[in-house]
Amino acid sequence: MRLVPSVLLTCALMSGCSLIGGEPDRQATDGGSATAPDEVVLVTHESFSLPKPLLRQFEQESGYDLEVRSSGDAGALTTKLAVTRDDPTGDVAFGVDNTFASRALEEGVFDTLGADLPAGADDYALPGDDGERLAPVDNGNVCVNVDTTWFEQRDLAPPETLDDLTDPAYEGLFVTPSALSSSPGLAFLLTTVAAYGEDWPAYWEDLLANDTAVVDGWTDAYYGDFTQGGEGGDRPIVLSYDSSPAFTVPKGSDESSTEALLDTCYRQVEYAGVLAGAANPEGGRELVEFLLSEDVQAALPDSMYVFPVRDGVPLPDDWARHAEQPADPYALDPAQVAAERDAWLAEWRDLTTG
Repeated sequence: MRLVPSVLLTCALMSGCSLIGGEPDRQATDGGSATAPDEVVLVTHESFSLPKPLLRQFEQESGYDLEVRSSGDAGALTTKLAVTRDDPTGDVAFGVDNTFASRALEEGVFDTLGADLPAGADDYALPGDDGERLAPVDNGNVCVNVDTTWFEQRDLAPPETLDDLTDPAYEGLFVTPSALSSSPGLAFLLTTVAAYGEDWPAYWEDLLANDTAVVDGWTDAYYGDFTQGGEGGDRPIVLSYDSSPAFTVPKGSDESSTEALLDTCYRQVEYAGVLAGAANPEGGRELVEFLLSEDVQAALPDSMYVFPVRDGVPLPDDWARHAEQPADPYALDPAQVAAERDAWLAEWRDLTTG
């Protein structure tokens, strides 16, 4: 889950809530695919958030009313799309990421897209799909973050690598969301698989022996347990994002109070596609193209705390200074993730639940 402004998050958590205003839902969120011919329905995760004027711009330019239906994170979204593939609950889905995209394609969730990807987006296309059904919209990296202020006050050097997290010097200091219930938590599990290969369970045994805390979700970890989360947490090491330090710059300061450890990162890419059997596939394709437009791509950092995929889009000043991206993040072949994810998760669950 990513940081979302509280008003929009409240709206997003309400099933079928419209972020544009106007009438309430024309049908229940799970009530099937029938929609008005002048409407486009976007099915997404709970962290989707774009400025209302930008969403109205799509309505004005396309002539379609836009309805946004959100629930769960990327994993929950993918599961729901697969379950409803024969009777889709919308026209477009946004938010399936590279850890789940292969499953969605195998399940036949998405129709042919035929979109022209802007310059730069090709670099993030899903291998084997190349934008045919899924268009990359944003990217970011799941990274371990540290509270630099906490470590400076104790004259203790912060960790730098994955191996450091198992060092007794950092016992009881790290918190991560669960791989079973959190998209970044799953990304961190995949990081350890990519880094340690078949030895990843041994790494997790060492991590847990060093009193690493595992909580349900990113919000619990960052806002509940992290010392920079604002709620009195006591753990100065947390799993978050490469963009997170841009949002922990104290007022009047030019320095962030946190840092992302760039040797611990796993790339995440989020995709959009038209759902197979959509009531309004043409409107859906227009919406996907809109998500790739310069206006939307420029709004992504401040709205959803992710990086644009389109070349030449300027970043906010704080991002340019503090949201550094890793040069060589960890990655796994999506096909391997699709084939082995369930087995990895089952073994991870056994390790973490004892």
